Amino acid sequence: MGERKGVNKYYPPDFNPEKHGSLNRYHNSHPLRERARKLSQGILIIRFEMPYNIWCDGCKNHIGMGVRYNAEKKKVGNYYTTPIYRFRMKCHLCVNYIEMQTDPANCDYVIVSGAQRKEERWDMEDNAQVLTTEHEKKEKLETDAMFRLEHGEADRSTLKKALPSLSLIQEAQSAWKDDFALNSMLRRRFREKKKAMREEEERDQALQAKASLAIPLVPETEDDRRLAALLRFHTLDSYEDKQKQKRSEVISRSWFPAAPGPGATGSKASGVLKKLSQARRATAPASSPFTVGDLGIVRRRSSRDGLETPPHPESPAAGEPQGAAQDPPAPPQDSHQDTPNPSRPQTDAQDTALPAPAPAPHRPRDPPDAPHPDGPNPSLVADYSGSESE
Repeated sequence: MGERKGVNKYYPPDFNPEKHGSLNRYHNSHPLRERARKLSQGILIIRFEMPYNIWCDGCKNHIGMGVRYNAEKKKVGNYYTTPIYRFRMKCHLCVNYIEMQTDPANCDYVIVSGAQRKEERWDMEDNAQVLTTEHEKKEKLETDAMFRLEHGEADRSTLKKALPSLSLIQEAQSAWKDDFALNSMLRRRFREKKKAMREEEERDQALQAKASLAIPLVPETEDDRRLAALLRFHTLDSYEDKQKQKRSEVISRSWFPAAPGPGATGSKASGVLKKLSQARRATAPASSPFTVGDLGIVRRRSSRDGLETPPHPESPAAGEPQGAAQDPPAPPQDSHQDTPNPSRPQTDAQDTALPAPAPAPHRPRDPPDAPHPDGPNPSLVADYSGSESE
């Protein structure tokens, strides 16, 4: 690795390889630098990882397995030829120091001081694990042939019992032997799952933006689908549909207001008309309606009729009040009833004198130029003679 990094070192002019040997001896320094500052005391600074969960005695906090510390490593003894090392480290949560050492006999670590172990151990025999050979058993295996034979028979019987499970383990290992295919399959599944998650997130964001929601959306479940199927939503009509509906209502509506019934209360317009009619009745005279004689109109006969109707003897004079007039004159008879028509054949007297049709009932109506009943009423003369009159 060093030749590929291209690390250049500075060699001073007075450096002599035969005398110094290396730059560390030239500078009187150790290759481990600060980690070897207590090397004279037999202590080396290493990076120690906590082998199991513990409780600190200083702060009573839990320290999990795998937490790393800068520990002082020191040799304190031997187990046969295996050295026993002790590690001293400071808790990262308080000022308490924790000391641990190796246990080669049990292949474990033992807490010396500063902490307590969280009991999560189990019996190796119950888990069918391979046990370490004790020292006394190891001596008997080396010295007693009969014990060695019995121990071998017990091991073979144990192997026969564990053979089916071992064969299953070997088959599983052979199925997972192709690392490249397994890695490709896992990566493909991961990409598909990631794509589905991205699409679902985009749909959620679009729904939140459409509905102006600021709450997180949960995944949809089967109960939600069943409940949504029971609901019915009707969309509102658009603006164009509402306009068409209004136009159709206006077209189908009658132009004239409906006449109110005899007992129903009229509208505002009918009330105004009713008041006007009452006021007109109050101002109208109590006598009979106006006639032609009351207005002072005199009708003249034309020359072809052979007669001229004289002025009415009872017509009021100019300046005379209207109340002085007497009964209205009889309506003049038409001249064609008295004068025979030569172009028409002569008929009996009973056929000639036909009764006139009954006049329609006269409706009182105020003429536009009718004078006020209280004021003077001058005589009016209507001239019906044309160019052929006298």
